[in-house]
Amino acid sequence: MDKLDSMAAVCDFDPIAGKIPATKVEITVSLVVLYTQGVETKQWREFGRTEVIDNTLDPDFVRKYILDYFFEEKQNLRFDVYDIDSKSPDLAKHDFLGQVFCTLGEIVGSPASRLEKPLGGILGKKCGTIILSAEELGNCREVATMQFCAHKLDKKDFFGKSDPFMVFYRSNEDGTCTICHKTEVVKNTLNPVWQAISIPVRALCNGDFDRTIKAEVYDWDRDGSHDFIGEFTTSYRDLSRGQSQFNVYEVSGEEGRVGGRALTQFVSQRHTDKTENNIINQTKNISNRPQSTSLHYMNPYQMNAYAMALKAVGEIIQDYDSDKMFPALGFGAKLPPDGQVSHEFPLNGNIENPYCNGMEGILQAYHQSLKTVQLYGPTNFAPVVNHVAKYAAAVQDGSQYFVLLIITDGVISDMAQTKEAIVNAAKLPMSIIIVGVGQAEFDAMVELDGDDIRISSRGKLAERDIVQFVPFRDYMDRTGNHVLSMARLAKDVLAEIPEQLILYMKSRGIKPCLLHTYPIYLQ
Repeated sequence: MDKLDSMAAVCDFDPIAGKIPATKVEITVSLVVLYTQGVETKQWREFGRTEVIDNTLDPDFVRKYILDYFFEEKQNLRFDVYDIDSKSPDLAKHDFLGQVFCTLGEIVGSPASRLEKPLGGILGKKCGTIILSAEELGNCREVATMQFCAHKLDKKDFFGKSDPFMVFYRSNEDGTCTICHKTEVVKNTLNPVWQAISIPVRALCNGDFDRTIKAEVYDWDRDGSHDFIGEFTTSYRDLSRGQSQFNVYEVSGEEGRVGGRALTQFVSQRHTDKTENNIINQTKNISNRPQSTSLHYMNPYQMNAYAMALKAVGEIIQDYDSDKMFPALGFGAKLPPDGQVSHEFPLNGNIENPYCNGMEGILQAYHQSLKTVQLYGPTNFAPVVNHVAKYAAAVQDGSQYFVLLIITDGVISDMAQTKEAIVNAAKLPMSIIIVGVGQAEFDAMVELDGDDIRISSRGKLAERDIVQFVPFRDYMDRTGNHVLSMARLAKDVLAEIPEQLILYMKSRGIKPCLLHTYPIYLQ
């Protein structure tokens, strides 16, 4: 190893821990009771309940849960499903149907933010499946008041007419729909007039006035097998067109048959939660300035854990680089000016040239980036590993060996994808160093390390162990001597690199000559 061409580190950006959430998300569930777990006490407490839906094995609940999302925290959730037998609020008096455990990050980080998991909790019994979805809520604070009626609907009851009610759905970005409102049932009529409804605009369209809204009309049946009468689609822009004027929609029934006509009257729109809106705007303005509780807080008298870990490892490994120019990137933030989420952005703001001059240049770019980007989730490792793997795959002749340094708070949103990326990278001339900062649980990082159990993905074992993980807190000297702490940290995280390099070279019959570490990523 006679030179090091460039170095890479990845630091995991986190927002203000426990103080200002990255965003608010809306959780849609098909169950009754949601519990959240305290970070310190680990005790479960009830957060809320859905409404009760009678006589169905496939409930689709209207009531949502609004949660603050902190992507740097592990927010444990528990969903319990019950069959409600009476009006008693005591859950012990009802039949338990199953439960599921997950994290809020697991839902947000799933494809299209939609997670499907089997219910458990009853030994030896299949309890069904729960579908959870999340969507970031916009800052829209309008509440719309509308009234709906219908004319000449299809007759569905053999005796009498129909007992119609309406169900409204908000369309999602992945093409699915989420129920957002259900009217009351109007008995024995083909020309129902439903009560006026007041509904938050963000529940209908999340502030996107052109997003499709689907309305379905049903004939209510006591046993829950409601008869479909028809449907129509619209948008909030169309619904709100012309106050006190009627919009007329053709209700399309099965096989294209006309099931009647629906009339809507837009009554009013009012702004609400002015105080809350002001708070949100202030949060957006200060979210780039980490507070003293954040792992990224810049103390004028002392480096934060990210900077200390970066400096400890970087100052050792940079000696093998010829020009001391290192590409330094971050991931997990919204970038100015349009707020686009990125998992791979240059800390110095220069897309064409992300290189920084030495460790001082890296630290300067890191501190500057904290003032310009908005810390944001989810925390995805796979794009970073795949990015470095792409370059390592291009030079497998032994002339370069890549070392990726990731500094993280331990939260990871794409565990399965990251494991697959590491398994694929194990065939390439590269190693990965992970330094965990903060007091979080690092179970996922330990699993990626693979010292006890070799990491695998889709039944395929990694060709060799290329990951070394250490928690930074284990190296904090109680006497306050950060110089000794950083020296011990660097020694342990770099200890396995020579062996990993030699193992790769021997497996390919190559005599090692160059070491090449890759960019510094800060997330």
